[in-house]
Formats: sequence, structure tokens, C-alpha cells
Amino acid sequence: MTAPAHPSSSPAPSQRPPLMALDEARARLLARAVPLADVESVSTFEADGRVLAQDIVSALQVPPQDNSAMDGYAVRCADVREPGVVLQVTQRIAAGSTGHALAPLSAARIFTGAPVPPGADAIVMQEDVELVNECEGGVRFKAVPAPGQWVRRAGEDVTRGAVILRQGERLNAASLGLAAGVGLGHVNVVVRPRVALFSTGDELVMPGEVAPADMPGGAIYNSNRFFLRVLLQRLGCEVSDLGIVPDRRDATVAALKTAADHHDLILTSGGVSVGEEDHVKPAVEQLGALDLWQIAMKPGKPFAHGMVRRDATVPGHAHFIGLPGNPVSSFVTFLLLVRPFLLKLQGARVLDVTPWTLPAHFNVTKADKRREFLRVRRNAAGGLELFGNQSSGVLTSVVWGDGLVDNPAGATIAHGDRVSYLPFSELLA
Repeated sequence: MTAPAHPSSSPAPSQRPPLMALDEARARLLARAVPLADVESVSTFEADGRVLAQDIVSALQVPPQDNSAMDGYAVRCADVREPGVVLQVTQRIAAGSTGHALAPLSAARIFTGAPVPPGADAIVMQEDVELVNECEGGVRFKAVPAPGQWVRRAGEDVTRGAVILRQGERLNAASLGLAAGVGLGHVNVVVRPRVALFSTGDELVMPGEVAPADMPGGAIYNSNRFFLRVLLQRLGCEVSDLGIVPDRRDATVAALKTAADHHDLILTSGGVSVGEEDHVKPAVEQLGALDLWQIAMKPGKPFAHGMVRRDATVPGHAHFIGLPGNPVSSFVTFLLLVRPFLLKLQGARVLDVTPWTLPAHFNVTKADKRREFLRVRRNAAGGLELFGNQSSGVLTSVVWGDGLVDNPAGATIAHGDRVSYLPFSELLA
């Protein structure tokens, strides 16, 4: 007689739906990321990493007039047709001042950034002249200038009326300098996404609260909370850290309810698998709905996205994203899925990092059924080295590495093969 089956909180493997391909999951996730509508004006000093809410159009040309690219002498080319010509210096023009029209057979001492005087059509740098009749201010030219030499033309950088930065551009040091260069002390940007962050797991302990020597059996320090908070802040989010939620369904439901009313996204780490102690999935389904679950990627299979309803007095809903508890899985799924999601919430035009193609200086002889992201780093020979332990719990692999190799499902890698490499320098920017 066959023994009766024991009840289980999760379906048998044969009943579970197939894992979703990463590209499909990403497309579905981004389809639900509607850009935030609110806009705020912030100081250009404080706008690094923010996303422009509208085009920036220049009200002036840069530079505003022809100016010198060198310290030297402004001349008429017609007056210096051969080496050895001597001209009298009749004026001195520093940056921030203006000169007067240059008389024939004269030169103007000029400094970098100073306006070129009317009549002058070239700059001779000071290394190409020598002083003569110093008391009378004469200079001898050792080289013959070409028309336009060392002259920065008015408007050669920016023309009046030009769109210099476009809506959806994520601002950085260079673009902020450009905005300041056309006189903008403030820029209009999309509001910061409000993100509630919490971890689940009775095994988690906060660093600093319990000394390593006093750690109870089975306890681990909560590393995910630290790097996720930093990653969110680097993406311009306003982060509410809700701490560690106990492994109880009622506590998880309460945390989700509290977070939903005042945040655009609830981001959790851990508790999104299918074990009896994983309460996030049923809690989200109680308060809303899940539409993404289990991704065909390694590391990072237990990934979830859904919606959590807000209180009846607060319109709309909050997005929910559940990351795996293993630290490398959490780190990688954040970079590949959460990062573009948050950028789209801010209306960013560029969501992806363009992969590089580099040679593998390692072998992967056993193909995996899932699309795999291998922790690697570049070596002095221009190739990629593989970290020895690719376990999803080995956080040292992402500290040692400088990027990920995107290896397709079912593929092996032989030394010398060209592989797709995603640098952390761009994923973490």
C-alpha cells in the first residue's frame, strides 16, 4: 500500500512552471515601470546622478566671442609674413578684460581665454617670439602664423538655441559643467524614487550589535542591507531602511503595508524562495499580486516582482521587488534587473550597459542550464581571469572582480574564446 503524500506548502517540481528567461523577465519588469511624473528644481551643484525632466536649451553661445587658446601675442597675419619681423606691443589683454582694435604693424600681449581684439586674426604663442627693445616693447616673431591659429571661435562649443542636454539624460560631472557653462544655477529633474528597503531572516544580525565572538549558532551578519542601500543611493533614490523583519508572515505583511503607503518601490532581500520559512511571496499575494517569479539565471533564480496595494486613503500601489538572500545573487540581480527598473522610473533614456567583447583566459568545461554571470577581472594581457569559487554566497568574488561574463545557457568557454563582459565600473556608476 502506498503511503499517503505529506502536505506541502510548495508544488512538486513537475508542477512548477518553467523558469522565465532573463530577457523576458527584464522586458516584463520594464513594461511595468512607468516613469514618475513629479519634477523638482535642484541646484546644479546637487544634481549629480539625477535625470533631466526637460531639455536644456542654451540662451547664449559658448565661447561668447573669439578668444585666445594660448598665452602669446595677437597679430594680423598680413604683418608677419616671414620670420624675424619685429612689431611693437601696444596693448595687454588678460582674461576677463577686453582690448581695442589692433592697429596695423602692432601686436597685443594676450593671455589664455582673453577676447581676441578686432583686427587680429591669429595668436602666436609666447614660445615663438623673443623680446627686443624691451624698454620700447618690441617683439620678434620666430614663426609665421596661419590665419585662425590658436583662436577659439565664438560659439564653437555651444551655439545659441542649441539643445545641449536632453530630457532623460542622467547628469554627471561633465554634463553639470556644461549646464553651468550656459548659466544654469538650477536644473529641473525627475523626483527621486522613494524606496523602502528591508531584509527578512531570523538568522540575520547587524554588524556592530553583536561581536563576532558572541554570534549565536546559525547567525550571519546582514551584508546585503549595506550594499543594497549604497546601490540605491548611487541610483539617486531616497531610501527608507526598515531593518530586518522576522521570519513570520504577520510581520512581513505588516512591513509591506507600512512601506506601500509612502514609497514607490519596496525592495526586500531574502524570503522569496519556496521554503516553509519564506513568507514574502504569500504576503505580497495577500496584499496585491506577483507577476514575476523565478528567473533562469545563475546566480539569482529567486527573483520576484509584483504590486502592493496602498491604503484606501492613498491612491495607487507600490512596486515590490524581492531579491534572493544569497549576497552574490542579490548583488547581480540588482545590477541586471533593479538598476534598469529604477532608471526607467526616473525617465532615463539609457538603461543598459553596452557589453565589451574580451578574450577569456580561463575554461568553463561544464555548461549550465541557466544563463550564467561569472565574476571575472581583466589581467595585464588584456584578457579575463575567472574567480575560483563562483558560489552565490561568496561575496569576495565581486570584490576581487571588476565585472561579469554573460555566458549563455548551455555554453562552455575555452581559453581564448571571445566573451561578453559587463564592467562593474559602468554597472555601479
